Amino acid sequence: MATSLYLINPAADFPTYMGGEGFEGWGLPRTAFIADLAIVAVAAMAPDGFDLRLTDEHIDPIDFDADVDYVGITGKVNQWRRMKEVAETFRARGRKVIIGGPYATLSPDTVRPHCDVLVKGEIEEIAPAFFADLAAGRPQREYEGTQPEQIDTPVPRWDLYPNDRALLGVVQASRSCPFECEFCDVIEYLGRGQRRKPVELVLRDLDALHAAGYRDVLFTDDNFTVNPKAAKELCRAIIAWNAEQTDGQMGFVAQVSMDSARNEDLLELCAQAGIHTVFVGIETPNEESLKLTKKPQNLLIDLHEGIARFHRRGITVIGGMVVGFDGDGPDIFQRLYEFVEQSTVPIFTLTALVAPEKTPLNRRLQLAGRLTEDSQGEGGRKPGDTNIVPLKMSREDLMKGIRWLCNRIYEPEAFRRRMLRYVEQLGEPRAPTRCFGSGGKLRPAYASARGVMKHLTQLGPEEERMAIEACRAGSQKPGAQDHVVAMLLRYAQLHYMYAQGQYWEPRIAATGASRAG
Repeated sequence: MATSLYLINPAADFPTYMGGEGFEGWGLPRTAFIADLAIVAVAAMAPDGFDLRLTDEHIDPIDFDADVDYVGITGKVNQWRRMKEVAETFRARGRKVIIGGPYATLSPDTVRPHCDVLVKGEIEEIAPAFFADLAAGRPQREYEGTQPEQIDTPVPRWDLYPNDRALLGVVQASRSCPFECEFCDVIEYLGRGQRRKPVELVLRDLDALHAAGYRDVLFTDDNFTVNPKAAKELCRAIIAWNAEQTDGQMGFVAQVSMDSARNEDLLELCAQAGIHTVFVGIETPNEESLKLTKKPQNLLIDLHEGIARFHRRGITVIGGMVVGFDGDGPDIFQRLYEFVEQSTVPIFTLTALVAPEKTPLNRRLQLAGRLTEDSQGEGGRKPGDTNIVPLKMSREDLMKGIRWLCNRIYEPEAFRRRMLRYVEQLGEPRAPTRCFGSGGKLRPAYASARGVMKHLTQLGPEEERMAIEACRAGSQKPGAQDHVVAMLLRYAQLHYMYAQGQYWEPRIAATGASRAG
């Protein structure tokens, strides 16, 4: 008899900048901005004889009545509360629960009481023994994976996933990053240095995503460009691969570091490969804070010039910004506002600094007595949530300042001005790809995206004016319209997110944002 395994990616504890949670709140079908790679990757490692079932709760509800031998749960820190709820519900119904993934690896002592089997680390090299134990009905209480030098994984089981309701597919070409940013937990569970997947296996995974209907894919690599030689090799291979696609070429989103803007040959290859959007950890224009948090790579190039180098090649920058570094005083909010006002970046993910468990920042602040009771991974959900005690301001000042800044930079008029500057700077894309392109197939995910655009114009007259003027500007430049629509979708998502967190000030809430949920 087959061993049954139900793999679940629980919903985030709170809407995120990059999620699609607002779609359902606006009366539209559940849609994820980004498909979940973890559950389909684990499913691919299961041998014959396993009856597999998958649920991404961002898209479908969990079936708590599922009659299965094992329930496998994965997730990050911002999913922990829901992970715990799901685990305890299944255990109360007599199911054996397995928890693995980034949070289980970083915080095993927190996770251990809530599961029957704990899996830490990367599963590839321990998968044969792990699945054999499950099939025999004798799993160990705990497994600890290794860090394989070369990523050699089977093709993810996208055939088990609701691909029609996710905008972005996901592929992984490498793991970890050699930088030592004090607040980053990636190197704590993936190790220092970068380990890569052979180019031919990346192309094999792209074949599977293309066949599943995706025409837009996120590279889940922690830093796509940190090894320029390897990144160039992969880009050249993707350029050739894309040229062979007769049923729609693929576009890509990637996470990169600002120092990559110094390598213009690399940027050009990225653009030619179809990378149309990058997430860059800008963090702060405060040079003192960048030095203190050990992120000197952001000091190697003027931030505005670095952004412009991406934009001129038709690559949109989404910027990550963090407030609450030890170098940040009460004036940081005005400084950040002025930086954004001069910027051509449409979307910034603005959050308070959080010290994840096991990071150098967590250890340093623990010794200094500057961690709150929320120090075991419960911080960092809403933009202002944090588990640290700031050095140069009170926690109350930090939270008030972030709320003020969120309202100022995402006021419709401020966003309109930024969008127009962005469109003016955006160059023509080097590759004929589309942001959220459907390859000629109108999947439900794209129908939801259209519904979000319609809803955005109904939030109020200022939002409507902003959206109309941005779209008009985008329509007048080759290749810009798709970028504009993608940024407006993300603006709609953060509008929903801020409304759920009660971040909007009364004037903005009165436009209709409070009705978003």
